[in-house]
This record gives sequence, C-alpha cells and structure tokens, in this order.
Amino acid sequence: MDGLSREAMEFDVVVVGGGPAGLAAAIRLKQLSPDASVCLVEKGSEIGAHILSGAVIEPRALDELIPDWRERGAPLDTEATDDRMLYLTRRRALRVPFLDTVMPHMGNHGNYIVSLGNVCRWLAGQAEELGVEIYPGFGAAELLEEDGRIAGIATGDMGVTRAGERGPNFASGMELRAAYTLFAEGCRGSLSKQLMQRFDLRRGVDPQTYGLGVKELWEVPASQHKPGLIQHTFGWPLDHRTYGGSWMYHFGDNLVSYGFVVGLDYPNTWLSPFDEMQRLKTHPAIRPYLEGGKRVSYGARALSEGGLQSIPRLTFPGGALVGDAAGFLNVPKIKGTHAAMKSGMLAAEAVAEALAEGRPAEPTRFTAKVRGSWLWDELRAVRNVRPAFARYGTVAGAAYAGIDAMLLRGRAPWTLHHRHADHEVLDRADASPPISYPKPDGVLTFDKLSSVFLSNTNHEEDQPVHLRLRDPQRWQEVNWDAYRSPESRYCPAGVYEAVDVDTLPRLQINAQNCVHCKTCDIKDPTENIDWSAPEGGGGPNYPGGM
Repeated sequence: MDGLSREAMEFDVVVVGGGPAGLAAAIRLKQLSPDASVCLVEKGSEIGAHILSGAVIEPRALDELIPDWRERGAPLDTEATDDRMLYLTRRRALRVPFLDTVMPHMGNHGNYIVSLGNVCRWLAGQAEELGVEIYPGFGAAELLEEDGRIAGIATGDMGVTRAGERGPNFASGMELRAAYTLFAEGCRGSLSKQLMQRFDLRRGVDPQTYGLGVKELWEVPASQHKPGLIQHTFGWPLDHRTYGGSWMYHFGDNLVSYGFVVGLDYPNTWLSPFDEMQRLKTHPAIRPYLEGGKRVSYGARALSEGGLQSIPRLTFPGGALVGDAAGFLNVPKIKGTHAAMKSGMLAAEAVAEALAEGRPAEPTRFTAKVRGSWLWDELRAVRNVRPAFARYGTVAGAAYAGIDAMLLRGRAPWTLHHRHADHEVLDRADASPPISYPKPDGVLTFDKLSSVFLSNTNHEEDQPVHLRLRDPQRWQEVNWDAYRSPESRYCPAGVYEAVDVDTLPRLQINAQNCVHCKTCDIKDPTENIDWSAPEGGGGPNYPGGM
C-alpha cells in the first residue's frame, strides 16, 4: 500500500511453502549448513492445513533425507499390500494384469499410504529441531527485487478491507530478505508464475499441462476397510478424448481416500470434474467400498502433469523453483511427494555450496544436480506417457504407455510434445455435446457447497477479493457468449456463478468458497482470471490426526 513502511528480517535462505518440497529443502540446508539462517513461510494456518489426507509415498527421498525416519516416528504406518489398476466401462471393471511387471513405474510395492498433512507436520518438527524458523499463516504476496535479483519476499498485509483501505486491525506485512529464496508454492503458485514471466523461465520448453484432483476422505465400516489397498481406475465416466481417472487408498483407522483427476486439456466446455467424480462413486467398482460410510473431508488442487518436457529453467538470480512449482510430478506413477522432496534436497545442496563460495547471484548448480540424479532419470523414462494420452486418446494412449514400459523401457529415441496450453483447447458451447449429471443423493453423492463446508474453508469476508478478472468485460463476450461460463463448472468449490442469465448475464465471484485449487488461473479460455494469495491463514483447514 502507498506510503507503507514494513519491518524487515534478514536470513540466508527463505523457503516459500510448507509442503514436502519446501520442508525437505529447509531440512537439507540445515543438515549441510548448520549455521545458515533459514526461514520457511506457509500460507495455511498451520503446516498441513492445506493438505488433505490420503496419499501414496515412495520413501526413496525420505530414506536419503532422514535415514532413521522409522525410529524418529514418521507417520508412515500403512504399507501398500494390494495394488490394482482397473479400466472401467459404464457397468464393468477390467483389471490390468501384471501391474508390477508390465508397468513397473506404476507399481506400489514398498510404498506407504499416509496422511500427507501429518507427514508434513512431522517434517516441520524435524526442521524446527535443526533450527529452521517456520511461520505458518503468512502468505508470500510480493517478490522483492533489487538490481535484477530476487532479494526475498514480502508477506501479505493483514486487515485490509475489501475497498483496499486499512481496517481497524490492520498489520503490515513483513519483508523477509535473503541471499537465496526457494519457491515451493506447489502447482501454479502466484509468485512462481510471476517469476516465470519476469525471467522468461519457460522459454524453449513445452507448455505446462495440468490436472485437477478432487478428493474426499471417508470413514467406512471396518468390514469394508482393506488396509493397504490401492486402486486406480481409468475409462468411464470420461470419454476417450479426456485424460483422467480415480484413486482409492485404504489407510489408518477405517479411512479411505477417494479422488478423481481430470486433465485440464479437456475440450468439452460442459464437463464438470466435480460431478464426474461424484457419478463415478455409483460404479460397482467403487460403491461397495464407500456405501454405509461417512464423508469426513473434501478438497481439490491442481497438479502439474507436463513432465520432463514442461519443466522450466529452474534457477534465476536470487533463487530457484522446486517441487510442483517447477513441475516435478511423475504422472504415470501418480506420485509427486518423493520427486518434490528430492528436488528440494538438490536445491538445498546447490544453495549450501553457493553460500560457502561467495554467494553468486544464481545457484546454477541446481540444474546440473537435477540432471545427474535419479529424479531426472525417472522423469525421462516416462516423458512420453502423458502426451501420448493427449495425442491418441484414452485407449490408444494406454496401449502406447504399455508398449513404452514393456518394450522400450522408457528409452524411446523420440520425445512426444505438449502442443497446446490447457486454456487453448476448450471447444465452444455450441460445438460441445451437453453432459447430464445425476442429482446428488446426499448419501453417496453430494453437491459443491456441502463439500466446501467439509473443507473448513474460511476467508475474512472484508478483505480484497483474491480472484480477479483482468478485463471484466471479456467475461460476457468470451466466457458467456462462446463457452457458457465454463468456470462455473470446472471450479470444484462453487466460486464462480453466472447470474441473471435470462436478462443481462454477469459473473458472481464467491471468493470465500475458494479451496485454493487454482484451476481458474489455468483453464480460463483467455487467461483472464488471476489467482493470488489471500490474507494469511485463509482457505481450507484440514485437521491433523486423520
């Protein structure tokens, strides 16, 4: 705000984001440079608040970071024991055989089903024991730049009214200055997006492509609980032009993580990822596990699915991108935690060396470390799988994935490329077949608003709206007239609502519902929507202990 003076704190390294990548980076830094001052900020009200339970972790990176994690009580308690992949038709489920041998990159032998939020809380404890300063509830809102170099970040002001004025509880943000800043914001972070534009980090690489994951946590009767069961599906209810599928993980005390991912390069403007997820629960391969249970939480988030060919330049003057902010997700494995952690560890190693060698402007060794690691080899081996689905469709894409894994072993002499950004491929409403979704029954299937309620999402009502249209007029001319308000369908939280459609259509933004998935920032046909971090602590609040 104009005329605002802010307090400043100086550190050797600032880490933005308290997920697996950021926490692994902070821990590795303190392991290598115990005297370095390291600060980590997290926009959620606490570490893990924005991470809903239910994930499968490959412990490879954790083994390297904290070899004695078992003795230290890391919450990896449910080992994967039964691994299934199903191809669904409307009424049938066909099991893909020999998963571990045919497509070993998708197998889960030796992995664990966890509450990722609790894993992050545990990692935060390990970081604090090493001397990392962790500040939850502080969203990184602004890049600090001096002489062409990122000099840290500023946290958002608190107590600013919707009109942009200082309210009675106003408190200015803090400047957190550092020699190096590591951005581990996760997929489509607002500052990471600015960095890519400011330093042209995406030059020469493919467009990033994304998926939207919509997740529910269920508590089911003990008779239906199969601890260690991992089940993935593809096929119905999506058509052959749309990439996606479901997961179901049984873990903990009668808990089931159920979710659905839709590739955001889908063309049909009438498609609703949330409603596809709901109707999939009626399938005979899913319903028996959830029926009679109770839904206890809900969430959604975007995922970076582009793989190796979509990873941007990783470093810039003053810092680096790590984790899903850069796109380190293994799509065929349907896992990103081990990759995010490894990228954070490698960035920490590069920064530790830079701190010891005169603090050059850019920690350039990070890129070489990534390229020389198992992380690069892993992503290179599966680089053609996701673009094959986009190019050939579900059935042919799955066939290609099998051939790539069985015969080529990931060593194909060619690389398939992502030809379009996700916002470029949406068909007009009059060229898209309408989709009729069944009405939710409130027992197995639900609506968006009751789902958002379970996410414990909360934002201060009298604060600036963190979802903005760059050009408000463009909404009616493009989004409504051509596509009939796709944001009202792809948003899994009911944030966007087309009102007065029979008279003078306009867009109503219910920002208080936002679960921070960032899909709107990705899929809007003209990239007219900007997602930015709201006041610190706002958004979903997923409880620990689940």
